[in-house]
Amino acid sequence: MTQHVRDVMTTDPMTVEPLTSVQTVARMMRDEDIGAVLVTEGDHLRGLVSDRDLVIRAMAEGGDPDRTTVADACSEDLVTVKPDDDLGLAVRVMREHSIRRVPVVDQGDHPVGIISIGDLAIERDPGSALGDISAARPNR
Repeated sequence: MTQHVRDVMTTDPMTVEPLTSVQTVARMMRDEDIGAVLVTEGDHLRGLVSDRDLVIRAMAEGGDPDRTTVADACSEDLVTVKPDDDLGLAVRVMREHSIRRVPVVDQGDHPVGIISIGDLAIERDPGSALGDISAARPNR
């Protein structure tokens, strides 16, 4: 049976506007136990900021976390998939672009979800170390 992106994606992803501070986004990630937030303007996807982006593009540069915005830290050259795409396409996209998370969009650039390498591991290889780690409860 063919699986689709919608079958394993995380729905209702967290979103922020481009001028949101990286400190605010870091707190959201901590509070929601997530590693990425989509950057939107209205209903349009503009970028993705990951926990790694916050460290490498914002904190390591010595910026003020309360004044540095996610527009300064996010990835803007995004590759996306659609909810009805075959799950294999999401795997190929991640491999080809060496990325761990892919925004899921419909009707142009309206974000409806996000699919991660952890989601795929849980679905395709649940007994693997990555599958186990991804399925585990947060260790707070």
